[in-house]
Amino acid sequence: MAAALGEEEVDNDDYYSLLNVRREATQEELKSAYRRLCMLYHPDKHRDPELKSKAEQLFNLVHQAYEVLNDPQSRAIYDVYGKKGLEMEGWEVVERKKTPAEIREEFERLQQEREEKRLQQRTNPKGIISVGIDATDLFDRYDEDYEDVPGNGIPQIEINKMHISQSIEAPLTATDTAILSGSLSTQNGNGGGTINFALRRVTSAKGWGEFEFGAGDLHGPLLGMKFFRNLTPQCFATAQCAMQFSSRGIRPGLTTVVARHLDKNTMGYIQWRWGIQSAMNTSIVRDTKSSHFTMALQLGIPQSFMMVSYQRKFQDDNQTKLKGSVKVGFFGTVVEYGAERKISRHSILGATVSVGVPQGVSLKIKLNRASQTYFFPVHLTDQLLPSAVFYATIGPLVVYFAINRLIIKPYLRAQKEKELEKQREDLAGDIATKRQEAEAAVLLMQESVKRIIEAEESRMGLIIVNAWYGKFVTDNSKKHERAKVIDVTVPLQCLVKDSKLILTEAAKSGLPGFYDPCVGEEKSLKVLYQFRGVLHQVMSGDTEPLRIPKQSHRIDTD
Repeated sequence: MAAALGEEEVDNDDYYSLLNVRREATQEELKSAYRRLCMLYHPDKHRDPELKSKAEQLFNLVHQAYEVLNDPQSRAIYDVYGKKGLEMEGWEVVERKKTPAEIREEFERLQQEREEKRLQQRTNPKGIISVGIDATDLFDRYDEDYEDVPGNGIPQIEINKMHISQSIEAPLTATDTAILSGSLSTQNGNGGGTINFALRRVTSAKGWGEFEFGAGDLHGPLLGMKFFRNLTPQCFATAQCAMQFSSRGIRPGLTTVVARHLDKNTMGYIQWRWGIQSAMNTSIVRDTKSSHFTMALQLGIPQSFMMVSYQRKFQDDNQTKLKGSVKVGFFGTVVEYGAERKISRHSILGATVSVGVPQGVSLKIKLNRASQTYFFPVHLTDQLLPSAVFYATIGPLVVYFAINRLIIKPYLRAQKEKELEKQREDLAGDIATKRQEAEAAVLLMQESVKRIIEAEESRMGLIIVNAWYGKFVTDNSKKHERAKVIDVTVPLQCLVKDSKLILTEAAKSGLPGFYDPCVGEEKSLKVLYQFRGVLHQVMSGDTEPLRIPKQSHRIDTD
């Protein structure tokens, strides 16, 4: 709930940007910025009734920002949850010595009653649809057996197996959850289904237990129990026991797992499984921001193997991942390689090529859409044919880039435009208010700016000649688009002190005299300034810090 508040509800008032201070600003830095703006906006400095009214509104806004950031408790709440967090009732009971982490815990406690009321309305549906495709006729045909059959020249691609499973979680209380799941499977004309019901109870902050009952037309009734327990802050264990009833009798099974944090990013696991397929498995998993590594060794009946896999995570907008693995065991050797990429806000597409002996060559395509997974394993050949490996690798790439260019990108572009238009409509009133505040601030700055310019000119200092903020069109392919910028020359000149201008990494739309001229679009700040009688120019991103003057900004007049 707390995370949802931080992500979904965005505050339009950035107090750090308004005061033009760093998020790590000290009390002295806050006080200095506050005093400067108070001198600019204090109502007593303006005799005109209209200007006095506007100054009073801006003065109150600056005072509110300073009051929040100057108080350690309010600042910690604002840093975690923004302005919406400050508006929640109940903070008056929080001890003022609490750290931001403790305040986060307090916030979650205050939200608990509201969360419990919503439990009945929430479920967590998960589903998997798997469609197995036999495409061996493309590369490994038995032509000699069907030479006289009409239509033999066309390769036959068949769906030889399917699997569908679905589960939902229904929270009953804050500690109890009911889970209902079912599945249907078919292969080569034969199939069956199962249905399972589980009840999970959180027994303490360290563990939970689960009871499961299942039934199906293939295996008969199933009774099972599962337990989870944190043994230490660095170690946990799980145990699962089950009894499968069938026409052959009762088949018991037991699985235990012990896991331990080896370091900040590395986990070690030991698993023992007793029953129909007994085995001992140990693995090490290392997961970092840029990579994921797994090494596993299993000794068991009927399969023993060793497996090593590595995944490279790229820090791009599409969350691209490249992965590869090698698995060697009594069943043979399998080498897999593939990639996955985010294609929309809720969808991730992946493809993996599997080359093995004696398994042959397969292509596995997976699409994750929210909590639903669609899996398409395509078996290409039972033999190691270079042509099958080549087409399994190149084919998905060609199809992906074609679909991405012709369908996905145009669709996402249209969706983004709709969202931006809706956002503009929803924020129309707020934008108008911000614009009025910015225009009022510029009027109030006029006298101060005149004094600053006179002082800077007397010492050949920093003069802002022109400054624009908003969306600039620099790409020739986008010349049809209209630039959306506002003149911020006066507000920037007002921030000049001792021939220096320093802007923090906060969004510049929150600066005094600024507003957002193009909501949801990429913005920049372009400044033409004069220092020591020489023209300089710089363009800065919306959230990039800026310090001027700089020698690198100088315009070469040669």
